[in-house]
Amino acid sequence: MSAEVIFLLGGVCLLLAVALPTLLHRYAVSPAMVLLLTGVVLGFTPLTDPLVVDVTDPDHLLVVEHVTELTVIVALMGVGLAIDRPLDLLHPSTWRRWSPTWRLLAIALPVTIGLVSLVGWAAFGLAPATAILLGAVLSPTDPVLASDVQVGGPGSSIDDDEPDEVPYSTDPTSVDEAGEVRFALTSEAGLNDGLAFPFVHLAVLVVAGGSFWAGAGEWLGWYLVGKVVIGVLVGVLLGRGLGALAFRSRSESLRLAEQGEPLLALAALLTAYGAAELVNGYGFLAVFACAMALRSAEHRHEYHRSMHEVVQRLERLFTLVVLLLLGVAFSSGLLSGLDWRGVTIGVLLVFVFRPAVAWASLAVLPRRDPLAGGLDTGGRFAVAFFGIRGVGSLYYMAWATHEAEFSDAGWVWSTVGFTVALSVIVHGIAATPVMRRLEAEPTGDRQDG
Repeated sequence: MSAEVIFLLGGVCLLLAVALPTLLHRYAVSPAMVLLLTGVVLGFTPLTDPLVVDVTDPDHLLVVEHVTELTVIVALMGVGLAIDRPLDLLHPSTWRRWSPTWRLLAIALPVTIGLVSLVGWAAFGLAPATAILLGAVLSPTDPVLASDVQVGGPGSSIDDDEPDEVPYSTDPTSVDEAGEVRFALTSEAGLNDGLAFPFVHLAVLVVAGGSFWAGAGEWLGWYLVGKVVIGVLVGVLLGRGLGALAFRSRSESLRLAEQGEPLLALAALLTAYGAAELVNGYGFLAVFACAMALRSAEHRHEYHRSMHEVVQRLERLFTLVVLLLLGVAFSSGLLSGLDWRGVTIGVLLVFVFRPAVAWASLAVLPRRDPLAGGLDTGGRFAVAFFGIRGVGSLYYMAWATHEAEFSDAGWVWSTVGFTVALSVIVHGIAATPVMRRLEAEPTGDRQDG
């Protein structure tokens, strides 16, 4: 491909990324759908031959891993900065307002992983490690492609007449039912990518050990608990340190908030991820925790919006690249291993497993509707349905297949690709009308209890 063609394709695709969100916001069509379809169409032309990704090639696999990895951590920083609702580990009262999040993480995520793994192993004859891998990569929701159902950004759920100087742990957010749905989906996506990693590690350990129970103690103590704690601690400490530096440094030149320098967000996400991975913690959790801790410093400051805008634009660019490459891969053989089993897994996950499990986790002894963190029946249905799959699944699949050799890896790749595409289409069509209907419903003011 000539340099001229590369520039032309890059310019046209970037124009689509800039224009589509505005053009399509009134319609039941998401930019992700259009970009994915664009990649599929371009994949049938010789223009994109150099962009074809072969997931059986270790070099190509490494490229996919790093591109999707960077896309996810950028999205996680944006999600962490966008959430208005406080979460202070020293103030248990703030934990209750995150009730839907904890239920989705502690119940819906592991149960969904178990159901997908069980079907893959018992019904479709997959090896145990491959079945676990399939469940682990498909179960977490995505912080990248869920923008249509996520919170609007820093300050979007805080009334303008609220005082600026209030303690972070008691800062009230005023949201309606649609806002509660957006919060639940945003916070879930921000945390469950990191919390799915222990199960991806479990699949790799089973391949290495040859037995489901081999290294069970190590997995429980280190991969499920130790690395999670390290990732969160690294993120919180770094975020608090950067917040103190940016807002309260004795040196005027280091008070970046006064200068309005938004690139601190990029420095924070790269530092948090690198530091956590260096000390063997989960980098995804570290980035989200860092963003939340940074946001807790001067919670109402305009500087958070500036940082969020920079991260959001970068996320949009990386999402463009990933979706185009995925579309091209569809046209170039990524779905060649897809069969009725893979289609069944994808359909069951999107329409049955996720909605049923998430609904159950939210419906049993729920937090009362008028309180922050409470959802009514319609809200629970919306949160349960919008379990969007996306870039995180592609990253986990690339990482795992680069670390170990799994049987039926080609079939799993096809199944994951199909499920992501199905989610992009189904959830992309449903997002606008469902959220519009929720926003139109009259609701009372939420209480900060």
